[in-house]
Amino acid sequence: MSESPDTPQQSRPITPGTQASFGTYGGRPVSFVRRGTRLQGRRQTAWEEHADRWAVDVPRHIANTSVHPEFTFDAEAEFGRTAPLIVEIGSGLGDAVCHAAAENPDKDFLAVEVYTPGLANTIIKINSRGLTNVRVVEANAPEVLNTMLPAGSVSEVWVFFPDPWHKSRHHKRRLIQPEFAAQAAAALEPGGLFRIATDWSNYAVHVREVLADSPDFENLYDGERTGPDSPLTQVWESGVESVVGGAPVREGRDPVSTGHTGPNEGTDTVGGWAPRFAGRVLTSFELKAHDAGRLVFDLAYRRR
Repeated sequence: MSESPDTPQQSRPITPGTQASFGTYGGRPVSFVRRGTRLQGRRQTAWEEHADRWAVDVPRHIANTSVHPEFTFDAEAEFGRTAPLIVEIGSGLGDAVCHAAAENPDKDFLAVEVYTPGLANTIIKINSRGLTNVRVVEANAPEVLNTMLPAGSVSEVWVFFPDPWHKSRHHKRRLIQPEFAAQAAAALEPGGLFRIATDWSNYAVHVREVLADSPDFENLYDGERTGPDSPLTQVWESGVESVVGGAPVREGRDPVSTGHTGPNEGTDTVGGWAPRFAGRVLTSFELKAHDAGRLVFDLAYRRR
């Protein structure tokens, strides 16, 4: 799926072409569809007045979310200090990253997002909370990890509630793939953490399989929470994912989560699920998942 590119605003020049208009980058499917870049009201004001301070000025390559391969992010120069750097991929409206930054003033945070209004919202939160340890970047995450961030410069990478791309033919668009795991590992320092959360069992199993095959990571909770204690077993037993958006799936149709997992598939004997990450604020997005009866799967890995 793709969209026609938005008309760029005069104050934000871009290079020709957009990923959204093609649906691919470098011959590979992208994990997102840009749903708009136009800013209005408070968002427009925040961007015009504060983007120079809080948004990383990224030289583009072939698209308005691309990163020129020769550009390197200098965290020490940007933040004016040496501190652990945490990168959130897909930061949305900035709730999680700004909460974490306020709770951890001794750490620096980089919010990576392709949704411009979300970045503007994050800038609003940075200003209103008086934060100085957050920067935002409008960029394609694999390029940020692969070339923009120096190898071994990141202490943690967070991916919370990525687009699950439910349909089987769209699974190739899922962000967390073997190549992405390798890119995250390259950016992380030895012993650095890779934290992931999703509210769909299908994606949770996909992530667990990808990371289990990665030579770069070890599961911090390998083998834990199996059998009846596993959230996967609980989802299978409840059949909650056969109900989508509060309405039963039409007769003859599969629930959107089928593929790797679905209701009543027995008992999860693999486990490996982390407890809920205490550093992740409970956002409205996660609350909607709870309200729909879905469980949240946390996974945590250490860079070898």
